[in-house]
Amino acid sequence: MIGLSSNRCVIDGELSELDDLRYTPAGVPRIGLKIRHVSTQQEAGISRQLQCDIPAVALGEAAQQVGRLQIGQSVRVEGFLAQRSLRIAQLVLHIDNIKLK
Repeated sequence: MIGLSSNRCVIDGELSELDDLRYTPAGVPRIGLKIRHVSTQQEAGISRQLQCDIPAVALGEAAQQVGRLQIGQSVRVEGFLAQRSLRIAQLVLHIDNIKLK
C-alpha cells in the first residue's frame, strides 16, 4: 500500500440529524450527525445541482461543540474521511473543526 497522506474535506451544509452526546469506553465525548449539503458544481463544463446527506462523527472537543448546536443550523465542517468500521466500508466524515455560518 502506498503511504498517501492527503485526506482533508471542507463542507458547508445544514445539520439535518444530531444524535445524543455519548462517551466512548475510554471516556472520550462522541456524537454522530448528518450534514445536508446543497450546491451547484461544475462537472465536465456543465453545471450540476447537488444535494447529499453526509454521515459524520465528532470526538473530543469537536463533539462538545457539535452537541451545543441545533438541527437546521448552517455550518462549515472540516475533517477527514474514514471507513465506518472494520466491517462496514461506508465512508464517514470525522469532524475536527466546526463553525456556524
